[in-house]
Amino acid sequence: MRKRWIALIVVGAVLVAALATAYLWGRSLFQMPTAQKVDSVIGEIGGERVLGVFSHPDDEQTVNGLFWRAHDQDDAYTAMVTITPGEAGTQVPVVARQEDLGVVRTAEALKNSFHLGVDEHGVWDHPDGGVPEADEAELVDRLAATITRIEPDVIVGFWPASGATGHADHMETGHITELAIAKVAQESADRGTSYAGPDQLVYTISPTKALEMFGGETGAFVADNQPDPHYAMPAEVGLKKDGWEIHASQEDYLQASYGLPGWLVYALWDQEF
Repeated sequence: MRKRWIALIVVGAVLVAALATAYLWGRSLFQMPTAQKVDSVIGEIGGERVLGVFSHPDDEQTVNGLFWRAHDQDDAYTAMVTITPGEAGTQVPVVARQEDLGVVRTAEALKNSFHLGVDEHGVWDHPDGGVPEADEAELVDRLAATITRIEPDVIVGFWPASGATGHADHMETGHITELAIAKVAQESADRGTSYAGPDQLVYTISPTKALEMFGGETGAFVADNQPDPHYAMPAEVGLKKDGWEIHASQEDYLQASYGLPGWLVYALWDQEF
């Protein structure tokens, strides 16, 4: 009996060690070791008014920790723009008629941003999947007018060459954001107005090793076309889980896209870059 107990203890210790090794390896895939760890990106750079510019409802999930901490810890005014209502998205799971999806996802985005403490959020009506084909000048003008009205000192958006996920809408949204910032600066110079645009432009970056491991060709494309991040901050994992429940039409997105359940992804990916 004693030998049997010893054997069970040894087997248990081996299993625990194997699980711990697997967990540490998995976490390493979702780390960006060159990034400086900070409590809040907005607090670190001294932001007081923050505007996020995204393409679709649920894009804010990449930076919900940033926005929640900006509001809750840094007392910043926070706002978001979502350029499309996401009407062409795939539902995972199906929760509504497809023709109603834009309305449903608009409501999901507004509910989630409210949950994060965001002060204002506009969801625009440009076609989902059609941002690269939209009238670029019209989008730039509309976004520049929004920037001028809100007067953010920090704008959060997509790196134009990769868009965090390789989505063409994201990449064009990142490009439009940069053009709109330049337009605001030029208009300020021409008119002699005091607000000349944000002091900082913050890009959301995805973990490179995880992209390469689980993201297929698209993940490799993103990894090859994004910069290394300057900062890493806590991701507010609980709020991310809440966010996917709120975005009910996209709740199983992580499982469908990467083959990993959401709880496992966030057990490993607990930082924003």
